[in-house]
Amino acid sequence: MKTTLTTVLLGATMTALQAQDLPKPSPLGHVEQIVGLTKVSVDYSRPSQRGRKVFGELVPFDEIWRTGANQCTRISFDGPVQFGGKDVPAGTFALFTVPGTKEWTFILNKNTELWGASDHKQEEDILRVAVEAGGCDRTETFTIDLADVTDDGAMLQLRWENTCVGVPIKADATERGMANIREALSKPDADYRAYNSSATFYLDRGMSAEQALEWAQKSVSLEKKYWNLHTLARAQAASNMTKEAVKTAEESMALAQEAGEAGYVKKNKDAIEQWSMKH
Repeated sequence: MKTTLTTVLLGATMTALQAQDLPKPSPLGHVEQIVGLTKVSVDYSRPSQRGRKVFGELVPFDEIWRTGANQCTRISFDGPVQFGGKDVPAGTFALFTVPGTKEWTFILNKNTELWGASDHKQEEDILRVAVEAGGCDRTETFTIDLADVTDDGAMLQLRWENTCVGVPIKADATERGMANIREALSKPDADYRAYNSSATFYLDRGMSAEQALEWAQKSVSLEKKYWNLHTLARAQAASNMTKEAVKTAEESMALAQEAGEAGYVKKNKDAIEQWSMKH
C-alpha cells in the first residue's frame, strides 16, 4: 500500500513538472484586422534570429518554408477575398512561402494541420502568388503584419532579418455593406444614425448620389446634428445642388462651433471654399 501511494505521488509530481509553463523559443503570435467588412486573422509561431544567418541558410532559398516555426502558419478569412489578385473563398488555410533572392512565392494550402513543409502536397494548394523580395531595417523576431489598411484592402507583410515581403489582400465591402444597409433600414426602429451612415457609405464609394441624398435628408429630418448636416451637404454637392450644399455646410459649421468640434468646423470650411468656387 505504501509503495503504491509513493508511486502515485511520484507520478503526479512528474506530470506537474511536465506541464510547467515555460517560455517557448518561438512563441505564438496572432494578428487580426477587419478589411472592408471581412475579418482576416493569422496565427503563427515567431522564431528569433539570435545571431544566425536566416535567409539562405537557416531558411533555404527556393524551398517551401512553413513561414514561421512549429505548426504551419494559418490564415483565416470570414468572407471571400482576393489574395494577390486571385479569388479565395472564406475559410482557414495554411500559409507557406518559397523565399528567393529576388522573388518570393506565397502559397495557400487546404491542409491546416501540417507541421513543417515535408508533408506539403501541391495538389492541396488553392493558389500561388509571386511577389518581389524587398529589404527593410533589421527585425530580430519573425513578424507578420496586416499593414497599409484601406477601406477594402490591406497588405499581408512578412518581416525578418533584413527582408520584408508582402502580398495585397482585397475584401470589397460594397455588396456586404449594401446588404447591411437594407437590413438596418428595414427595421421599424431605424434612426437618424442609420440613415446617416447609409448615406455616408454611398458617398464615400461614389455610389448613387440620389439615394445618398434621400437618406441624408431623412436623417436630418429625424434629428439634426452637425455631422449629419455635413453628410447632407456632401449629398447635395454630389447631386449638383451646390448652392444648397454651401448653405447646409454653413449650418453644420455653426453647430460644430457650438459643440467645440474643430474637426467638423474645418471640414465644412474647406468644403464651402471648394463648392463656392463652383457656384
